[in-house]
Amino acid sequence: MSWPMATWSSFASMSSPTTRLLGVTVLVDDYDEAIAHFVGDLGFHLVEDTNLGGGKRWVRVAPDPEGGPALLLAVASTDEQRAAIGRQAGGRVGFFIHTTDFAAQYARLVERGVRMTEEPRLEAYGTVVVFEDRYGNRWDLIQPVGDHGGR
Repeated sequence: MSWPMATWSSFASMSSPTTRLLGVTVLVDDYDEAIAHFVGDLGFHLVEDTNLGGGKRWVRVAPDPEGGPALLLAVASTDEQRAAIGRQAGGRVGFFIHTTDFAAQYARLVERGVRMTEEPRLEAYGTVVVFEDRYGNRWDLIQPVGDHGGR
C-alpha cells in the first residue's frame, strides 16, 4: 500500500531524524458512521479522508487539529477483523485522552450520549472517567493533577 501524499509529505519533511507515533488503527464497520461518531460525539477533528479506490479510504481523526497521533479508521474486511471491532484492547482501557477541562469534556460526552462505564473519580494522577466509544472500545478521559490549561 502506498501512503497518501498528505501523510507521507508531512512525515518526510521533518527537519531532523526522529521517530514518533503517527497513529493507531481502530476497526470500524462504516467510514461515515465512524467519522460522525468520532467527530460529532467525541469532539475529534477530521484530519484526512482520502479515497484509495476499491471502497477503501484513508481516514484519520485526532483530538488535536494541529498534529499529534491520530486514529486511522479502518473498515473491517474479514471475519477476524469484524470480530475485533470494539475489542481493540481485549476489554481493557486501550485509549487515553488528556484534557485541561475535565468538567467541560465530560459534560460534552454525556450530552452527546456517550456511554460512561462509571462515575468520574479522583486518583493520585488526576480526575478520570472510563467511557466506551460506539463500538465498545474503552477510553480514559483524564485531567492530570495540576493540568488546568494555564488557568
